Amino acid sequence: MEEGRLIAQNMQHAGLTHSKTILPMIHALLDGLGMTAADVDKIAVAKGPGSFTGIRIGVATAKGLAWALDKPLIGVSTLEAMAHQAKHLGQGLITPVMDARRAQVYNALFRADGDKLIRLTEDRAIAIEDLFVGDAPLGVPPSDTHLLVGDGATLCYEYLQTINIPAVILPEHLVQQTAWGVAMAAMDLPGEEPGAVNPDYLRLSQAERERLEKQS
Repeated sequence: MEEGRLIAQNMQHAGLTHSKTILPMIHALLDGLGMTAADVDKIAVAKGPGSFTGIRIGVATAKGLAWALDKPLIGVSTLEAMAHQAKHLGQGLITPVMDARRAQVYNALFRADGDKLIRLTEDRAIAIEDLFVGDAPLGVPPSDTHLLVGDGATLCYEYLQTINIPAVILPEHLVQQTAWGVAMAAMDLPGEEPGAVNPDYLRLSQAERERLEKQS
């Protein structure tokens, strides 16, 4: 992005691992713009929540580039980045939902205020049923339309139909997380020293859970 304007984005949703695609995609993006990595002023990365392996690869790659190029790094919430993709739709409750397995979703709730986002909850791992029961204490009317974004959107949409809460799934090109959303979330944030940016998993990995279970 340049001065708040998207100038290029490279997106692939083909099931290949980040480790195979991320650096070639970065190279192709810059090459298509006639730029090199040295021309970039800041680097931003989604630091989670999300796939444990995907987050590690993304953050490690961003750190490596930032250190090698001596550029500031900005880590942002994956959920907040996705919420930026829905803020232009106006009224409604922006509800990013990522399938967290184990009968949970990663979620945070937002509202749009012009070009800005108002965060209503912290990032959390929560059961779908608890997510929508929990709206009332936030002062969210049950009649509010949920603007669903993320790979858990269809799962939540189907559940909301059973309890008669209105919901809309964003179009395919916006429902998946994008680099543009990450850049929007990072726009007004100061860059950090790369070592200060770390993954935010929200919960323990399976290996860590198994280790704790053995210890107890």
